[in-house]
Amino acid sequence: MAPDDTHLIEHRTGGQTLLSGGFLEVRRDTVRLPDGSSATREYIQHPGAVAVVPILDDGRLVMVRQYRYPIAKVLLEFPAGKRDPGETTLACAMRELAEETGYTAREWAYGGRIHNAAAYTTESIWIWFARGLVAGAKRPDVGEFVETVLLDEASLEALDVADDLPDVKTVIGLRWLQMGLDGRRPLGWRSAEEAREPVMAAP
Repeated sequence: MAPDDTHLIEHRTGGQTLLSGGFLEVRRDTVRLPDGSSATREYIQHPGAVAVVPILDDGRLVMVRQYRYPIAKVLLEFPAGKRDPGETTLACAMRELAEETGYTAREWAYGGRIHNAAAYTTESIWIWFARGLVAGAKRPDVGEFVETVLLDEASLEALDVADDLPDVKTVIGLRWLQMGLDGRRPLGWRSAEEAREPVMAAP
């Protein structure tokens, strides 16, 4: 039975859009707190994103390196990108994998959904696993510069232990992969044609 969280829930009573950009919207809402008092909440409205954990037949993982402007660093990450309007998370996963790395996959497994910065954005990241990879030509977006890197699971874990893997979706993807490999988080692998979209819940 789910816990009764009514004593923690905040209720929106009004709000405004502070900034509307290309795909992000900055909002300031007024809310009624559980004790009846009022407060404001500023947050970023985001369409959501998908990350892919691509596994080669030899066990190596297909990663990308790219420059992240807000933090002025090149990060090692699993391939990922934002969802287009009306796009399913699986379709987004397939598209982003092909665009950023050139690979397509014969089998897919849904991992789960994370809220990577719940204090200030509505963004969710859905994590998919891909295997049976077939190499092809990359098709990056205009203005997107990414470098493909192949690493085994142990090398990626060593980077994490050394505090050299700061990207949250990549750390979680690695953790879920390790749990899947030892049977603690079973992955329901299906062909690309039979893979099922997860039930979409509210943010």
